[in-house]
Amino acid sequence: MRLQAAAVKLGYGDNVIVDGLDLGIEAGTVTTIIGPNGCGKSTLLRALGRLLKPQGGEVLLDGKRIDRIPTREVAKILGVLPQAPVAPEGLTVADLVGRGRHPHQTWYRQWSSDDEGAVAAALAMTGLADLAERPLDELSGGQRQRAWISMALAQGTDLLLLDEPTTFLDLAHQVEVLELVRHLHQEAGRTVVMVLHDLNLAARYADRLVAMRAGRVIASGTPHEVLTEELLREVFELDAKVIPDPVAGTPLVVPIGRPHHAHSAASASEIS
Repeated sequence: MRLQAAAVKLGYGDNVIVDGLDLGIEAGTVTTIIGPNGCGKSTLLRALGRLLKPQGGEVLLDGKRIDRIPTREVAKILGVLPQAPVAPEGLTVADLVGRGRHPHQTWYRQWSSDDEGAVAAALAMTGLADLAERPLDELSGGQRQRAWISMALAQGTDLLLLDEPTTFLDLAHQVEVLELVRHLHQEAGRTVVMVLHDLNLAARYADRLVAMRAGRVIASGTPHEVLTEELLREVFELDAKVIPDPVAGTPLVVPIGRPHHAHSAASASEIS
């Protein structure tokens, strides 16, 4: 296991969101975390990326407690792309990607040919070499997400955590970003953990799915094992048919509607 959560308790102040959760991320896989809003997906990803300290339990990176590994060393192994990242105005693509080299620099070792090569390789891998000098705010949404992923690649990490990398993108750009993730996995052997909302894209691009509800892991396995009509009803309160995707052969969720009891609960809460 590259990354593990062992009985983690997560929250903000007195608000506990995840309690006693166990999860293992296998090396060389694309794992996607799915679940309804507020179930703890992003909170869990933040803890796995050492952006949030657990209130209990521990997170292990390559078998070692992540909170006991020096920050610079973690940044050489693990790259994190948070939700809707924001860059300073006027920053170019090359400037942003260059920031990924900070973990490799010290007061006595500044910018080097190694850094230059890592940035060039990251830009080439994401197809942005021709846009290196363009300001980020002139790019399309898909190009901008690729630039942020380039920054994570420039860190030289083989473990990437992506929190909703397709948010605010149209379908074409969502596919563009996820095709890049697939390429990084298949061609460069990277281990990837993502949070996604679109179940059909999650099924198509992930090796493993982790379904969460109310701070707990309800199911974990291949898309075929996890995306069942029973699980959709339990986790998402959704009646749906699951059929084979005619293109990829992965599970395809066709929504029918909310179960009757979900409608009744919603109506009761509105009345109260």
